[in-house]
Amino acid sequence: MAGTYKLRKSQDEKFFFNLLAENEETLLTSEMYSAKQGAKKGIDSVRKSSKRDANYKRKQSVRGLPYFVLVAANGEPIGNGEEYSSKEAMENGIATVKRIAPGATIKDIT
Repeated sequence: MAGTYKLRKSQDEKFFFNLLAENEETLLTSEMYSAKQGAKKGIDSVRKSSKRDANYKRKQSVRGLPYFVLVAANGEPIGNGEEYSSKEAMENGIATVKRIAPGATIKDIT
């Protein structure tokens, strides 16, 4: 089973998506978009940008935990990874995004 992009609508009528691994764990949460079409373009951007390691900005949360931000070719953020318990776990998360993002299916639950 491949990964899945779950396209959603927030309570304030904005659109976003989550990239889920095969086990339904959230790997990436997108930025918010004012239109559904913008979120779909964001998914396309993840598919393209996820392959390049340089597009992953490794960071540390205010709680001191590692996470990553995936950026597009223009340097704009597309989405954030979850907080991880270690740098190794974060690198495993990035590897999973690289593997599944290009071919993940879209499930529109708006």
